[in-house]
Amino acid sequence: MGRLEPPRGAVIGLGMMGRHHARILQSNAAMRFAGAVDPGGDRFGAVRDGALLYDSVDALLSGAGGAPDFAVIAVPTEEHVAVAQTLAQAGVHVLIEKPLAATVEEARAIIDAVRAAGVRGAVGHVERCNPALLALRERVQAGQIGEVYMVGTERVGPFPDRVKDVGVVKDLATHDLDLVRWLGDAPIERVAAQTQHRMGRDHEDLVLVTGRLDNGRAFNSMVDWLTPTKVRRTRVLGEGGMLVADTLSADLYFYANAHVPTAGWPDAAARRGVAEGDMTRYALERREPLAVELEAFCALIGGDEDATVVSLEEGLETVTVAEAVLESARSGETVAL
Repeated sequence: MGRLEPPRGAVIGLGMMGRHHARILQSNAAMRFAGAVDPGGDRFGAVRDGALLYDSVDALLSGAGGAPDFAVIAVPTEEHVAVAQTLAQAGVHVLIEKPLAATVEEARAIIDAVRAAGVRGAVGHVERCNPALLALRERVQAGQIGEVYMVGTERVGPFPDRVKDVGVVKDLATHDLDLVRWLGDAPIERVAAQTQHRMGRDHEDLVLVTGRLDNGRAFNSMVDWLTPTKVRRTRVLGEGGMLVADTLSADLYFYANAHVPTAGWPDAAARRGVAEGDMTRYALERREPLAVELEAFCALIGGDEDATVVSLEEGLETVTVAEAVLESARSGETVAL
């Protein structure tokens, strides 16, 4: 049986991501707002009803409305495991902002807690809900570019003051490590990485990663907090051309190969290969990715086993790869997963 009314959801942490979750929970008909938790208060004015602002998870759980059906965990990464364990033990489904946890061990502890409690869990890798990337993946899987050769990502821009607990690998590059696996349609097999520390912080602020997926496809990712302009671009190159997604504008482009005639001259054909063909920018329906993500999670806890969420196991895999990237950078060696 389906739900008679939308599920009640809460937000734990009202920072950069949590405040937007709160906004959607208070305005989207697919869900109801159960409250928000932040010991520092509502500094962004995200909660309309002050009575629904709590200073602790325990206060939320014992509030007048009772425990929520689900909660979005948007606290700093090192706090994920403790908050997830508390909520799961209270019977609350959890959507955890990426990365799933600060370490592989903590990610496994979250999975164990969710399984033991019999609740649902997912990871907020919101880029998978970007309309340009959804359309890109659909076209790749439909065979538009034929055999896939490589997946490349670029995610660069100025340093965000919000980040205190991790470096660029676990904060930003986890987006890309998840995307190359999702778009390339196979787990990451091996990585080779270089990092830089240029801002005087303990954590890295630039990473270059190259690697290979289990199906033999290559990938590379460039991520930093040093570039004075913000770029978010993902491309998939194949035998028939290249699809490029700009996830800031949610635009998707296709660059077709154009084979240049050489009048039967095979040596010239070998030298020329392909040349630039037609370029198409697709018209896409654009919905806010965070709303799409929350709706999918509500569908999951409502019984839809096909809901397009990122599983906790996928989140663990991404944390595992992120640690391999850091190990490769430290050791100067290629690391096999």
